[in-house]
Amino acid sequence: MTGQGAILEKGTLVEVKLHGDRRLVVIDRPEGKKHFQAIDENGNSHTIHPREINFIVKGSIEGFSFTHTQIPSFLQKIQKFLDPSSLEVAWEILIEDNQTIGPNELANLLFSEISAVTSYAAYCLLSDDKIYFKQKGNLYEPRSSSQISELKHQAEAASQKAKLIEEFQQKLTEKLAGAEVTWTLSDRTRLECLERYALHGDETSDKANAQELLNFAKRSKNEQAAFQMLVDLGIWSEHENLNLLRSQVPIRFANEVLAAAQACLAKPIPDSMQELRKDLTHLHVYTIDDISTTEIDDGLSIETLADGSKRIWIHIADPTRWVDPESSLDRDARKRGTSVYLPTGVIPMFPIELAAGPMSLIQGKVCYALSFAVDLDEEGAVAKYEIMATLVKPNYRLTYEDVEEMLQLGVEDDLERLAQFARLRKKWRVAQGAIEIHLPDTTVKVDPQPEDQGGGVTLELMEDSFSRQLVAEMMILAGEVAAKFAQTNNIPIPYRYQEQPELPPLDTLMQLPSGPVREFAICRCMTKGLLGLYASRHSGLGLDAYAQVTSPIRRYSDLLAHWQIKAFLREQALPFTAEMLTSILQAIDPAIWDANQVEKQSVRYWSLEYLRRQKDVVWEALMLDWLRENERLALVLIEDLGLKLPMRINRQIQAGDNLQIKTGEVDPRKDIICFQEIIQSNDQESRIV
Repeated sequence: MTGQGAILEKGTLVEVKLHGDRRLVVIDRPEGKKHFQAIDENGNSHTIHPREINFIVKGSIEGFSFTHTQIPSFLQKIQKFLDPSSLEVAWEILIEDNQTIGPNELANLLFSEISAVTSYAAYCLLSDDKIYFKQKGNLYEPRSSSQISELKHQAEAASQKAKLIEEFQQKLTEKLAGAEVTWTLSDRTRLECLERYALHGDETSDKANAQELLNFAKRSKNEQAAFQMLVDLGIWSEHENLNLLRSQVPIRFANEVLAAAQACLAKPIPDSMQELRKDLTHLHVYTIDDISTTEIDDGLSIETLADGSKRIWIHIADPTRWVDPESSLDRDARKRGTSVYLPTGVIPMFPIELAAGPMSLIQGKVCYALSFAVDLDEEGAVAKYEIMATLVKPNYRLTYEDVEEMLQLGVEDDLERLAQFARLRKKWRVAQGAIEIHLPDTTVKVDPQPEDQGGGVTLELMEDSFSRQLVAEMMILAGEVAAKFAQTNNIPIPYRYQEQPELPPLDTLMQLPSGPVREFAICRCMTKGLLGLYASRHSGLGLDAYAQVTSPIRRYSDLLAHWQIKAFLREQALPFTAEMLTSILQAIDPAIWDANQVEKQSVRYWSLEYLRRQKDVVWEALMLDWLRENERLALVLIEDLGLKLPMRINRQIQAGDNLQIKTGEVDPRKDIICFQEIIQSNDQESRIV
């Protein structure tokens, strides 16, 4: 059937492969020793080699010839014979004897006629067939029944896939045009390649699939276009947290973990401290937090002893009451390492039903706690302490603002006594070398509603209020006591420490303007806080040993300390050896670093977005210091917001100078912000420099 070695006369109709397509042409004349000139239905001439010929159309009469003008009518004549289902009939006849067949024989079998039209129609059926026959030289062999079943299954799957793709593309078109569509699981899987491309660009293995979708939607084939398309499809928001999505921070809880939380709520594990737990529900317990806090893990009390002296009680929530080591809840919390606090909300370390439920110290309810009883001497040092598992009943759910007001009014004697102890403790720590830094800080909150529906970004300057200092001093005190207890009893727990910084000489510091400039100069010298199993001095706090134990609902290292301390109190084997703790701390360190980075990046993004929305506002700023003086890049503090941001200043200026600035170019997504300085001239007119 092919043209290899064939003598082709003028007027012979052949099927050839031209540019990958099957075409009928009529032989016109030889071209050189091996080639032929042939003419297609449009009258165009082509040079062909015999090996490019798929099939030679022959009629039942010798000498039958064609002209190129007959090709269209010839193609029309074969259409009525091109019924693929007729091949099944031929297969059923031929499979019994496993007979091979050629186009002429098939034409005779199916159409009872061998002609140019029927033979070519038979050839087309056989060459297009992917089910019943396979080519063997110039003939075709029937496939086995099992092969046909498998091929039909594959064809059906391919057809179904093609149908789904077509439906998906239709939905894509409709959604981009503004219509409402419902995405199926299959659709979401296809769209995920766009997400991965928008997040990771050329590094993703889905780049080709993503670019195919972008090409279909007639968009540029880059990650920015992928991001915008996801926004237009309503899958992502304009402010999607890409840093969070790129991180390893788990955003959702697995079904297994949620089920374990529900099981814990329905049937709690037995309390391992039941026989030892002391009832302190008679004490007045204050919990003090921001109004938005849902995981409440600390409370404070004052107890009057028989001799009239006052004892401090620091009650820490006891989540290990509800979670056993190596349970699914523990393994998931270990993977997370910490709760993640973003302007848009919290990603808790435990499912929120537990974290904000029985794990928390809830006003008016009897709650489980690990309580620290502390007696101070006259200087503020720890004179006596005890740690025990307790039951407490918080009486007051207070905000920092509530505490400020109550202290001013003097309506709570116990609260006033706590304030006195906090002042004493701070004085004592400073005497021990604690380094106090007071720089303004900011909380950034985002209303999830769209901006045109009342949503927005709120920046609040966190005042360094005494109520916050009070709570901080009590938490530091609990950390000091936990470290003493662990050291005395040889209990391995994580310790927090900070090496002594090299501060500028006092006379150098005193030459700087007091306030933020001087505080920032000290801050730049501070060393990083570290976590380890060996107690070492924490220079910033002025303590020889310190352990974080006050946030076990939201810090996994605190949780480890609780398990260790409680096991010791029960006089049982500790759940973790020092080697095990070292391994766990190393394992959770990347997760904690990742979470901290996401928090910082998210605050930065929304801070820039806030300034983008306030482009007409003139801000009072303070130059803190040069970041790179040779490039004229300074760090300025926007005093009303507590934001520290870089700014290029092209004039003579020094730390402590005030200036007025406006937001110029700002792109939170690209982490770009530029400020313009506003200069007041003699006639009080403002100009931008």
